[in-house]
Amino acid sequence: MIILASGSPRRAELLRRLYKEFAIIVPHVSELRYADDAALLVELNARIKADAVSGDHFSDLVIGADTVIEHRGHILGKPSDLAEAASILLDLSGSEHRVLSGVALIFKGITLSWVEVTRVRFRELDKALIMNYLSLVPVLDKAGAYGIQDHGEMLVESISGDLDNVIGLPVASLKRHIYELERSVARIQ
Repeated sequence: MIILASGSPRRAELLRRLYKEFAIIVPHVSELRYADDAALLVELNARIKADAVSGDHFSDLVIGADTVIEHRGHILGKPSDLAEAASILLDLSGSEHRVLSGVALIFKGITLSWVEVTRVRFRELDKALIMNYLSLVPVLDKAGAYGIQDHGEMLVESISGDLDNVIGLPVASLKRHIYELERSVARIQ
């Protein structure tokens, strides 16, 4: 069985592109909030989530993931309220940021983890456009105060990398890494 160690509806939707059936188990863990860099942070958090679920599911493939936005050397999390969301979007206006997703796979005692990075450039945003966007999209559960799949065309000028990664799960690299992990397990058995 495949288990997604995440409560994110967006990740579940993306995983359905690869698998029609899988279980969702939300890990009850304390995520790290700080690390030496954003890539290390998301990879460690993905591993923490997968580890929390895999202990009771040794023979299952467990997928953990974590996504953050890095802008000007700072990690942007989820906004606490709409005023903070507006401030974050104004800060992202006219500049490029990185979306980093850490993914961890655990299967039969073997762990494989990696980080996918996508660069996103925002167009110049004014306060009216930001307020309009915030009236259309619930952003308080989204890192960086936006969801590219929800009226992202209002904000985004260009993307370099995997769009699915920006949504929360890099499906193409996930597929490749699952294949790699399954081959490794088969060689050991």
